[in-house]
Amino acid sequence: MSKHQARARHIMFDEKTTDELVVLLNQTLADTLDLAYQTKQAHWNVKGYNFYGLHLLFDNLYGQLSTYVDDFAERAVTIGGQALGTLRSASSRSQLDEYPLDALGSKAHVDALVDRYGEYTSRVRQAIRKAEKLGDPDTADLYTSVSRAMDKALWMLTAHQEV
Repeated sequence: MSKHQARARHIMFDEKTTDELVVLLNQTLADTLDLAYQTKQAHWNVKGYNFYGLHLLFDNLYGQLSTYVDDFAERAVTIGGQALGTLRSASSRSQLDEYPLDALGSKAHVDALVDRYGEYTSRVRQAIRKAEKLGDPDTADLYTSVSRAMDKALWMLTAHQEV
């Protein structure tokens, strides 16, 4: 029998720190799930100029966000918490604005995603600082890698706003 089997023997942080980190990770999990499905909404419904390019871009961004969903959920569990990742729990906790379901043209979808990716990226940067303050460089590193990728995603989206 492994000496590492019991959860109590694998404690990374004190209980208060663990709780704060898990709350932070679950909030980001909710926001990431919401952003992923908002991106998929745009992917399904985009029409107009540059349809094919945007359709592919939105699908690629969705795939990237799906990876981050898994990363945030698994980090919460790794440090001793529970991931709260059902769509219902995520939708009730997401801090992102609701996606405009009446968005029709490519510009409307790009503009909606730029707003949401900007908001999301700002929150990820705040989470980097919070994880660092809580003394968890590994969680801060996870957020940093997501921040870097979301900066690039935001750049790709804003490039489509140019006239």
